[in-house]
Amino acid sequence: MQNKITSLKELSRNLWWSWDTEAKQLFEELSPLLWERNNHNPVELLQHISNDELTARCELEYGKKIESVYSRFTDYLNAKETWATINAPELVENPVAYFSAEFGIHESVRIYSGGLGVLAGDHLKSASDLGINFIGVTLFYKEGYFRQYLNQDGWQTENYPLQYPESLPIEKVTDEDGKELIISVNIAQSEVFAQAWRLKVGRATLYLLDTNIGLNESHYRDICCRVYGGDQNMRINQEILLGIGGVKLLEKLGEKPTVYHMNEGHSAFLTLELLARELANGATETEAMANVRSRCVFTTHTPVPAGHDRFSREMMHYTFNKYISTIGMDFDDLMRLGSEDKNNIYGLFTMTVLALNLSRTANGVSKLHGEVSRVMWQHLYTGKSVDEVPIGHITNGVHASSWTCGQTALFWNKFGVSVDEMSLSRETAEAVLAKVTDSELWALRYILKRNLIDFIDRYLANQLFHQHLNSCQSEYDTSKSAKNTFSPDVLTIGFARRFATYKRAPLIFRDLERLNRIINNETRPLQIVFAGKAHPHDDAGKDYIRQIVQHSRRSEFSGKVIFLENYNLGVAKRMVSGVDVWLNTPVRPMEASGTSGEKTVLHGGLNFSVLDGWWPEAYNGENGFSIANGECFENYEEQDSFDAEKMYSTLENQIIPAFYERNEENIPVQWIKKIRNAIATIAPEYNTHRMVRDYATKYYLNRKAE
Repeated sequence: MQNKITSLKELSRNLWWSWDTEAKQLFEELSPLLWERNNHNPVELLQHISNDELTARCELEYGKKIESVYSRFTDYLNAKETWATINAPELVENPVAYFSAEFGIHESVRIYSGGLGVLAGDHLKSASDLGINFIGVTLFYKEGYFRQYLNQDGWQTENYPLQYPESLPIEKVTDEDGKELIISVNIAQSEVFAQAWRLKVGRATLYLLDTNIGLNESHYRDICCRVYGGDQNMRINQEILLGIGGVKLLEKLGEKPTVYHMNEGHSAFLTLELLARELANGATETEAMANVRSRCVFTTHTPVPAGHDRFSREMMHYTFNKYISTIGMDFDDLMRLGSEDKNNIYGLFTMTVLALNLSRTANGVSKLHGEVSRVMWQHLYTGKSVDEVPIGHITNGVHASSWTCGQTALFWNKFGVSVDEMSLSRETAEAVLAKVTDSELWALRYILKRNLIDFIDRYLANQLFHQHLNSCQSEYDTSKSAKNTFSPDVLTIGFARRFATYKRAPLIFRDLERLNRIINNETRPLQIVFAGKAHPHDDAGKDYIRQIVQHSRRSEFSGKVIFLENYNLGVAKRMVSGVDVWLNTPVRPMEASGTSGEKTVLHGGLNFSVLDGWWPEAYNGENGFSIANGECFENYEEQDSFDAEKMYSTLENQIIPAFYERNEENIPVQWIKKIRNAIATIAPEYNTHRMVRDYATKYYLNRKAE
């Protein structure tokens, strides 16, 4: 029995379980209550279950389940033949080092804030599945990103519960003698020390740097306190630790990366540490930059100029004066590497410019975003036309098995394929779909929607408890915000994402009378579920949340429009699986890619989006719905009015009729036809297996400087 218990605990400490349905069920089966209460964290779950209980339960069928799952786990880890061994053996011999300020791998490990981190986590998982030798580097945020509570007015408040290493599947990194491995970086006039934690993600490894140790002055211990927390000074300190500290960590570990991949500009200071090493080895500055450039690739995610990290010359001088003196670099030369104007080194230092200057390749995260990025950064490439600017694109995808709930995975298994196999090719998807009847697809939709509605009931009960607990007004009627009259028979729209203002979450409320007629139609009603967080310093985003909560309390919308607080990966997975339509309303072209809509597809959900990000590439007129045709206006008010009108008319004239028109068996044949088209055309293309293969073949294997 002890071997089975040991196997179970080993499984809990590798996040492979997070994308394996049977492995997740192993932990949930032990105690569904504790599983929910501990945020689906198997390490913490097992701390509350004695060895005596485990021993007893292993005598029954549960022990055989452990053996079965553990056998597949070890087969996975020890596989001799993978995509990488066949197609990219160089990426097996030496690792790819992937630097990101956040990783969204699972809701129980709170080192992410939004889409950038979720993309990084999915990238890590697909690299593992494909057999690429892959190392992620980030920071260990002891408070993570915030937990969201809504006060009685619907205003977001933040709470930062601590993360304890002993309750997470991480282990401290040690040297050959078993002592803590410590690295240090120069920040201003101080030497700042960091330990490291190791997190196993299938075959891949994620390292997390942590300054919360006794060697540091107190204010430096908090560098790794919160994801994107603090002011500009905190931001530059975090980015130095991530970039420079990350390179130093990999060197101490004896790793020799084939390539360094910077996921957004937050980690671009890693190029300075690589440059320092080249200079220390006797290279000239020109040679050093060429050598660094040959080893680095860069992905930008931000189509808005204001979204790129910039630091003043004064801050750069204060923070880097000691560092550059030790590596023998002139400060003005450092400023030139990050200056948007080579003739003006007295302006701002831009992290994206540093990354572009010292990378052999750069890319946006959708075709449209690549075009926007080439226009945005053309001024850096004197004499080049927009089309000649060396920024390409690789469109983002999602890790299919992570985002497919157990019911959906079992559904496709019934037809002889795994979720990953459904994402192999359009031919594979179409061959499987040919075996599935309309009634079976419709039954799946009912199961998933019922699961979502039941989840909403439980979630709202908890939300109501916190509202009541935090309410200062006893007469405040929270029941309006907690009422749920959702029905699985009703067309259900989902909207959940970061509440940045350009994403226009309240757009659907622009004409309340028209929306009332749509939602409360006697024969063809509509229901909407919202979720999402605004950055703690973004009052405009918080006001969008407040508006939606207030609208949800109106008598005509009560119980038919719902906002779920504290959006996280777990809530996201419930929503993308259960809703019929995923709504996306950004101001074009401000959505770099967006991947949430890609997660609905294998569940039978359809996208309804502005033609922005990945959707212009995927939309074919039959696999979802578009809001307008990409028309852009300089006046924001005019844009909102135009897009809202198109949204309402598409709902009234296309979406609602297609959903509610039924055949004699009460099946919406046209709706199911769109579901089939979406699965066949979107699932095989918009997944991270395809995305990571593209990075490997187009960027990682091309080691020569351009």
